[in-house]
Amino acid sequence: MINKTDSHFLFLFFLLLFSTAASSLYGQGVRIGAEVLIDKHLDLLTNKRVGIICNHTSVLPNGIHLVDTLQRLRVNITSLFAPEHGIRGNIPAGEKIENQKDSTTGLPIYSLYGGTRKPSIWMLHDVDVLIFDMQDVGARFYTYASTMAYSMMAAAEYGKKFIVLDRPNPINGVDIEGPMMDLTLISFVGLFPIPVRHGLTIGELAKMIAGEGYINPSNVDLTVIPMENWQRTMWYDETGLPWIAPSPNMKTLSTATVYPGTCLFEATNISEGRGTVNPFEYVGAPRLNKTRLANKLNELNLPGVIFSPIEFTPTTDSARATNPKYENKQCKGVFVQVTDRTNFKPVLTGIMMIAAIQELYPKKIQIKKGLLDRLIGDEIISEKIFKRKVSKNILDIFSNQISQFEKNRSKYLLY
Repeated sequence: MINKTDSHFLFLFFLLLFSTAASSLYGQGVRIGAEVLIDKHLDLLTNKRVGIICNHTSVLPNGIHLVDTLQRLRVNITSLFAPEHGIRGNIPAGEKIENQKDSTTGLPIYSLYGGTRKPSIWMLHDVDVLIFDMQDVGARFYTYASTMAYSMMAAAEYGKKFIVLDRPNPINGVDIEGPMMDLTLISFVGLFPIPVRHGLTIGELAKMIAGEGYINPSNVDLTVIPMENWQRTMWYDETGLPWIAPSPNMKTLSTATVYPGTCLFEATNISEGRGTVNPFEYVGAPRLNKTRLANKLNELNLPGVIFSPIEFTPTTDSARATNPKYENKQCKGVFVQVTDRTNFKPVLTGIMMIAAIQELYPKKIQIKKGLLDRLIGDEIISEKIFKRKVSKNILDIFSNQISQFEKNRSKYLLY
């Protein structure tokens, strides 16, 4: 017979057992590359002058920024480099960043999203090692990967060592979707022949960029510090790591989940929800019939998503959106609600949404073909949209490309 004390200890034992199992299941033990660098590889920075390409996401799980952490460890940091949205991550999309001095450390901050996208020899004159540590979102057109690539070029050109501190792909490292980038459409929102949703971590992408010769010169002295305990199937909320919005409008994991598809609305006059509480999840414009649009989209039975009628009013917010589409005007549209993220196809969903709005409102929607082509990475999609020949199997024509990509990328997978 079990007494009260024994029952209490059994309860605590099973509680501990459950907690341990849950911790393992949801990846509470994931350690990012920055932690691994500090614990195991600080010798890489001994007697080196270090430049860091970073922003507000470059923090350890304890909330302390990488720069502050390394300075406390007496690492000789000589300069910082700012991507789109700036060191603090509070500058709206597309706005140029100026060179400045960091108010906390006094270090110079060189802009990589202003007059130049690639560090110059002048910027690197007192740097031996460049560290890249920022949270990516797993979509080809998110510009942090382009900043990394240009910085890798500079490191190769000027004989600097380049270290990438790996972080999770927040929308998992398995799912791949969208056309391969047509190299005639290269821009800062697409530099490499990879799909829209590539399923790589930022460290794996760096290895592939160098290994496949995507940059010139490609002989960069690259070191990737892998994470520990990360699994390819993990979504960010299964890592145990705190979510820090990688950019002003990438507020939540839900935003990142739909972003590879609804970002395509940036090539239209339809609002993608900037200036609202749910950017990229709200899509609409004035004078649309929200119920009609929601019904049209729900009739498509797209996997893992439903569309709810919504009204929203974009407003200017200096930290998120300046001059958003239809500022202070009521928009009517849909709320893109993912019901099954495992089966959800964001790129297909974005394409089908544009096609549906064009079918319902051919005189109201405006599509910038060149920008849409650069975002999607191929001209075939826009041509089919304009000819109204879009179907749910539209991405099947790229299946051979995806198969070849999967074969090529397998050489660079770390997990």
